[in-house]
Amino acid sequence: MMQRIDLRGGLPARAELLRLMPRAAGDVSHAVDAARELIEDVRHRGAAALRDQAERFDGGAPTNVRVPAAEITAAVAGLTPEVRAALDEAIRRVRAASAAQIPAPSVTTLADGAEVHQRWQPMRRVGLYVPGGKAVYPSSVVMNVVAAQVAGVPSIALVSPPQRDHGGAVHPTILAAAGLLGIDEVYAMGGAGAVGALAYGVAELDLEPVDLVTGPGNNYVAAAKRLVRGVVGIDSEAGATEILVIADDTADAGFVAADLISQAEHDEQAGSVLVTTSAAFADAVEAAIPERTAVLGTAARLQTALDGPQSAIVLVDSLTDAATVSNAYGPEHLEIQTVDDDAVLADVDAAGAVFVGPSTPVSLGDYLAGSNHVLPTGGQARFGSGLSASTFLRPQQIVRYTPEALAEVAPHIVALSTEEQLPAHGAAVTERTNR
Repeated sequence: MMQRIDLRGGLPARAELLRLMPRAAGDVSHAVDAARELIEDVRHRGAAALRDQAERFDGGAPTNVRVPAAEITAAVAGLTPEVRAALDEAIRRVRAASAAQIPAPSVTTLADGAEVHQRWQPMRRVGLYVPGGKAVYPSSVVMNVVAAQVAGVPSIALVSPPQRDHGGAVHPTILAAAGLLGIDEVYAMGGAGAVGALAYGVAELDLEPVDLVTGPGNNYVAAAKRLVRGVVGIDSEAGATEILVIADDTADAGFVAADLISQAEHDEQAGSVLVTTSAAFADAVEAAIPERTAVLGTAARLQTALDGPQSAIVLVDSLTDAATVSNAYGPEHLEIQTVDDDAVLADVDAAGAVFVGPSTPVSLGDYLAGSNHVLPTGGQARFGSGLSASTFLRPQQIVRYTPEALAEVAPHIVALSTEEQLPAHGAAVTERTNR
C-alpha cells in the first residue's frame, strides 16, 4: 500500500511542507564517502581500479575498457529493424527539439561605440554517462549525445557499465545507439569510478579529462558528480527517477496507475507520487495497480518502490493546493490530468519536464516526445533544469568600446573605484583618456 499524506484543511507553512514531502531514505549524501574512495582509487591506479570496480559492482571486468570500433560497428549491424527505426526516429525528434534550445548571438549597443556582444561557445570536450544495472538505456545515449552534438561539442566520450550477460562488455544496444550517432570513443566503466575517470582522465587508456560530465545514474553516480564538481562541470546530481501526477476525479484512474507504475519499475528507490483532490479517485488508482503489475517481470522491484517512503498519495483541497505541493516537491517528471490542465500548468513553476493531458504519459518523454529525459531529481527542479543543448554551451560577453565611448564613462569608473578604495582601477582608465 502506498502511504497517504492528508493535507486537506489547509497546507502547512513551506518549511513544514518541504519536510512532509516523500523522499527515499538513502539519498545522495549517504553515498559520498564511498564515492570518494572509488574516485581516488581510479586517480591512483587508473585502469586497474576500473577493472576491479567493474568486477565488484558491475558485470565483471571488461576485456577492453576502451571499446574497439569493430564492436560498435557490429552492434549497429545487429540491431533489429524495429529497434533501429525507433532509435532513428528518437534521434530525429530530439535533434529537432534540441536545435530550438540554441540561443541566438546578440549585440547590445549602450552608446555610440559602446557594445556588448553575447555569444555561446560549446564545451571543448564532454563525458556522457549512460547507466546500466537493472535496465538498458539506449534512449539515454540519444538524449546525451544529440544535445551535445547540436551544441557543437567537438569531442565526446561515452561511458556505460559492463554487463554480466554480455561477458563484461557494454550492452550492444548501447553501443549501437552510439554508433548510429557517430560516437566511437566508448568505455566499459560505470559508477563513481567512471565519473572520476572522466573528470581526471586515465593516461593508460588515452582517456583525456573532460570539461563537463552529464547523464543520469544511481546515488553513487550522483555523489561522484557532486565530488568532481569544480574540477569539471556537471549537469545535475540526477539520482533515482520520480514522477508526480496531479489529477482530479475527471482523470482516468487506469492511466494514472499505469504512469505511477512505469516510473516505479526503474529502481527500488524510484518515487511515484499522486496529488489529488479526491479520496475516491485515490482509492481507484490504488485499486488499479495490482492488476497492472501482476503480469510484469519488474513487479517485485516496482512494488518495493511504491511501498517505499519516497512514494505517496497526497490529498489536498484544491488544484491550486496541488500545484503548491508539486512546487515544493520539485518533481523530475510532472503529469497534469485534470478538468483544467492549463490552469494548473499556470501555477506550476518547479518541474524538470511537464506532461499535460491524458495522452501525454512520461513514457512518451522517455523515448519519443523529442524532449530530453535527463532531468533533475530529488527536488533539484526547484533550482535546476533538465539536460539541453544549452547545457553544453558557455555564455560569453565580448566587450568593445571606442576611445570616445570609454571617455564618456570614465568619470563614473573613477568615482566608483575611489569609493571602493581601488585607485588603480580608475588609473587604468585615466591612463587612456588623458592621452
